[in-house]
Amino acid sequence: MKIYTKTGDKGTTALFGGKRVPKHHIRIDSYGTIDELNSWLGLIRDQNIDEHSKNTLTLIQNKLFTVGAILATDPEKAVQKNGKEILNIAKINEKDIEYLEKEMDCMNEALPPMTNFILPGGHTTVSYCHIARTVCRRAERLATHLYEHEPFDSNVLSYINRLSDYLFVLARMLSKDLDAEEIKWIPEKKD
Repeated sequence: MKIYTKTGDKGTTALFGGKRVPKHHIRIDSYGTIDELNSWLGLIRDQNIDEHSKNTLTLIQNKLFTVGAILATDPEKAVQKNGKEILNIAKINEKDIEYLEKEMDCMNEALPPMTNFILPGGHTTVSYCHIARTVCRRAERLATHLYEHEPFDSNVLSYINRLSDYLFVLARMLSKDLDAEEIKWIPEKKD
């Protein structure tokens, strides 16, 4: 398989299904941001963190490939005339969303209650996690914009939303594991 095809040299790319769109199309921006998020998760996974978190991040990375494939599929060409789907890819389902919720619940049991917002930082690994969280939020904003114009399975939106929450809780858990200080944001009082 060649990496370069030269078909994108004029600023367009093909969606699954064959339709060509500009590389700045909201659909491309949506799944491109999911790809960026996946790379950040790989960087977090490469850090000195516990095996359970590494394994969970690997599972999430695989799910993000599914999310990317869903977002990269032309909805008009995703189904053939006989109703059969062109792409035989897995879907994001309720169990995937519940998995993230259970992981968060488990981590939260070991964390002190949150009484303030927390400033990102404290340790490089924690900072990577916060960056991933903000990239996830951007992916969510882009995907919801796309969804308004070209709807897709709404479980994808729920999964992305829950993933950003998971990454916040993971950042807190890593702060605890790495003995990093969580600095609370205390709003300044007006003069």
